[in-house]
Amino acid sequence: MKIAVAGAGYVGLSNAVLLAQNHEVCILEILTEKVNMINAGKSPIRDAEIEQYMGERKLRLKATSDVHEACADADFVVIATPTNYDPETNYFNTSSIEQVAQSVLDLNKDAVIVIRSTVPVGYTEQLQDKFKTKSIMFYPEFSREGKSLYDCLYPSRTIAGVALDDDFMRSKAETFTGLLIEGAIKKDSPVLYMATTEAEAVKLFSNVYLALRVSFFNELDSYAELHGLKTRHIIEGVGLDPRIGLHYNNPSFGYGGYCLPKDVKQLKANYESVPNNIISAIVDANRTRKDFIAERILARNPAVVGVYRLMMKADSDNFRNSSVQGVMKRLEEKGVELVVFEPMLQEDMFFGNRVIRDINEFKRISDVIITNRHHKELNDVAEKVYTRDIFNSD
Repeated sequence: MKIAVAGAGYVGLSNAVLLAQNHEVCILEILTEKVNMINAGKSPIRDAEIEQYMGERKLRLKATSDVHEACADADFVVIATPTNYDPETNYFNTSSIEQVAQSVLDLNKDAVIVIRSTVPVGYTEQLQDKFKTKSIMFYPEFSREGKSLYDCLYPSRTIAGVALDDDFMRSKAETFTGLLIEGAIKKDSPVLYMATTEAEAVKLFSNVYLALRVSFFNELDSYAELHGLKTRHIIEGVGLDPRIGLHYNNPSFGYGGYCLPKDVKQLKANYESVPNNIISAIVDANRTRKDFIAERILARNPAVVGVYRLMMKADSDNFRNSSVQGVMKRLEEKGVELVVFEPMLQEDMFFGNRVIRDINEFKRISDVIITNRHHKELNDVAEKVYTRDIFNSD
């Protein structure tokens, strides 16, 4: 079986590595640096399992920027290109998906296209109509940045969105599902087949529920902080109810990262003609949380605020849309000087703020140090640190 994967982000690369254990896989990637790293057996992203598998396993994996080389004889083409949210159109920017799909269909009409990028509800059917083919499936992915391959190896479930009235495509979906299970370590996770539109909804509603859960525990934390209560005690007491659970409950500066903010906004846009209160409120709650965090920091009257790390979590190398940046913007508007400690940054400035390389200098000049997730590196200046990270602060 020959498989092409378009996109070498965390979704595309984890799928490619998973499948390349047993099949010939070619990654289509426009960035030459990423192509060269993959062909040298190195991961272009930070993910422990991807790095391990690429460095130690015998994978049938290569990368190219040539669409013909990648797709001309592929049985399946997995599209995992970015779909950023466009606030002007209230819609994901799906142009990269359409470009790849057009190229594939021009080169190889026998290939089945599997979309793993996040898309609006109804998008796959629209694409099928546009290209006059049912050979396009949608498989939502449920992987975390920094743990993407792990989540592919130990999947919570596999959702296959396919034209259910087409026996040929149903068989293709069963084949592709088999390829994913073949590469996984956990073989018995549930598999659901459904219409593409329903599969698209599963992805968006899953992420929006996670954003809702983050927002709930953040608002619980806001209440506790203002009333002098111990947030951890309340969360543990609430979470011991098995219907709620002791998971995904650590307060933060707000939900952020690549997926949750854009997926919440997209689902809200899909609700344009549907009565709702909760979906719209999730967007508002995240804005309110950042306002609250900024106010609590300003209450300390700092002249200089140090920002310790821009990433949402320790296992990620990506700080796109990280919640701390929303807090930074609010502090800047109040005239507070900001300095940033972020080893991942090569530049000396980050949006007009100085980047400090020396951690000791960073600690010395900062009146208050803010961090979305606490680190033991800050233990010696604990009196300066402001974080709402309840479960990593001990």
